[in-house]
Amino acid sequence: MKLLKSIPLLGWVLVAIILGVLLGPVMPVWLGSLFLTYNSIFSGFLSFVVPLIIFGLVAPAIAELGKGAGKWLGITAVIAYSSTIFAGLLAYFVSRWVFTPSLSGGGLEAIGEGEGSGFEPFVTLASSAGDSATEIVLPPALDVMTALVLAFILGLGMTAFRSKVLFRGVVEFRTIIELVIRRVVVPALPLFIFGIFLDLSASGSAITVVTKFLLVAVVSFALTLVVLLIQYSIAGAMNKRNPLTALWGMRDAYFTALGTSSSAATIPVTLASAKKNGVSDSVAGFVIPLGATIHLSGSMVKITCFSIAVLLLTGGDVNFGSYLPFILMLGVMMIAAPGVPGGAIAAAAGLLAQMLGFGEVEVGLMFAAYIALDSFGTATNVTGDGAVAMIMQKLTNGKLGTQPQSEEDEIVELADGSKSAHQLGE
Repeated sequence: MKLLKSIPLLGWVLVAIILGVLLGPVMPVWLGSLFLTYNSIFSGFLSFVVPLIIFGLVAPAIAELGKGAGKWLGITAVIAYSSTIFAGLLAYFVSRWVFTPSLSGGGLEAIGEGEGSGFEPFVTLASSAGDSATEIVLPPALDVMTALVLAFILGLGMTAFRSKVLFRGVVEFRTIIELVIRRVVVPALPLFIFGIFLDLSASGSAITVVTKFLLVAVVSFALTLVVLLIQYSIAGAMNKRNPLTALWGMRDAYFTALGTSSSAATIPVTLASAKKNGVSDSVAGFVIPLGATIHLSGSMVKITCFSIAVLLLTGGDVNFGSYLPFILMLGVMMIAAPGVPGGAIAAAAGLLAQMLGFGEVEVGLMFAAYIALDSFGTATNVTGDGAVAMIMQKLTNGKLGTQPQSEEDEIVELADGSKSAHQLGE
């Protein structure tokens, strides 16, 4: 039992993919249909909970960004958001250039419709009423965009009016949402992914998906390195330092993040590495923990690359005009991503469905691909925080002054005594 608990999420996902590919052609129809029933129920639950995830994570994140360090917090947030958006734009244009010749017309236009597999769920959990007699309807309390706009309104309102009661409420609601992600959504993912690849394998599409996604994985990893080089070129130019030397100085943080897959767990190492690059204690102590929450350029690269690949394989719309709003909104979602493996893609699932039209299978493929490269994205995120710290070092001359917190700005204590600071990570 202890051995099973020690297996990381990535290990379970890889096992799920391999077993799904191998068992799909030989799986009895009744048993395959049982797994698809599980997938339908989980997908329906995910559709219900995603707007709550968006509201529960974004509202307190915006409220917390408005507290504490005055203009420097705002400047740091703008730099981090700009860096994340740039990473998404770079990933978009490179993906369009590299993937279009090899992935366009991938023959998976009917993906998710069950054609050829012979498996049909016994019961479906849907967000809206359909024609099926075995359908259970569970409509979301909010749609995705309503939840996002409401989160912005309340978050900005709490910042302006210093509402301690409302702030405590959204922080405690976030705690509930993070528990749902940690205890329900993430543990249920491997079996969900198994069902998806089982269905794809039975219909003859699994090998195509896996082989084509290997190319996407290589390109997305290469892009994370390019993003880091660009970030450190800017930071090095501002501080008159060799960018390669500065980037090499962050190697301990990068390799620690590869092992932990957690920005939060890597913060002490990231702090020490940033200080070795000449960042003062005050700047590093402010920027690094904040950057671990709001600067997720590596996660942005992964989600962008794989979503473009899925769109190309399934005949979706990849035009820049229709994709740009997704990048801009995804940058906001990255600010609120919870600190559990796969947390960023869980937070982004609603945008994938709402703005890109992804269905159950497409979202499942995104989960599988994201988790497979989770540690490399985390390593890029934390290493990039060092570049943001160097930029802030130049802007502040190494003397980052913070405004003292007023009584209204005190950190709210939760019912269990834990502080309200956003759980770091991706």
